Amino acid sequence: MTAHAANTGAMLGCDEPGSRVWLRDTGDPGRKYPLSWELVEVAGGVLVGTNTALANPLVAEGIRDGTISALQGFDRIRPEVPYGDHSRIDLLLEKGSGDDGGQAVTGRGEVPAAGSCYVEVKNATMVTAGVARFPDSVSVRATRHLGELEKVAAAGYRAVVLFCLQREDAGEFRPADDIDPVFGQALRQAEANGVEVMAYAAGVSISGIRLSRMLPVVLS
Repeated sequence: MTAHAANTGAMLGCDEPGSRVWLRDTGDPGRKYPLSWELVEVAGGVLVGTNTALANPLVAEGIRDGTISALQGFDRIRPEVPYGDHSRIDLLLEKGSGDDGGQAVTGRGEVPAAGSCYVEVKNATMVTAGVARFPDSVSVRATRHLGELEKVAAAGYRAVVLFCLQREDAGEFRPADDIDPVFGQALRQAEANGVEVMAYAAGVSISGIRLSRMLPVVLS
């Protein structure tokens, strides 16, 4: 039996042979692999969500239902908005009715409303000794996104990178410097230049998944 894994990371700690997994039948006969890998049970009976496509909707839901208290007071959530140098922001949070003559940071002619907030979501699944970590493999793309967020912050908008941990057994978040030291350095630089760094754990069960609590972010 072969299933599709919607996850481009190394999935360290989620790939132990013999682990119990949950698959979803997409019902799409046109797919090469109609089955999709959704959950894995790791050590201690912890369930981990393996579908990275859920991270953005989870964060959007957490904003709408008030779980993410620091991202309240916006009128709209727009997904996948082009900005920067051939990038797309995962979630653009806007106030008011739109273009009001602010400074363009999208690089494609669009001017976001004043008070807008750019949220880049990073899916995480790795936990080591109670510490959530990202990335689980070298990610040039993730590092590039941090640079784009710095430009957003410099233009006067809120810029946030939010790590969405699809499991609940972590007490804090740290960058995985041993795996990608360049990303770790870039994250600290971005935070120093006005990018907000947030992390949230999610409660996972076989019936559903949703963000449950904020994790302290440790960059020192």
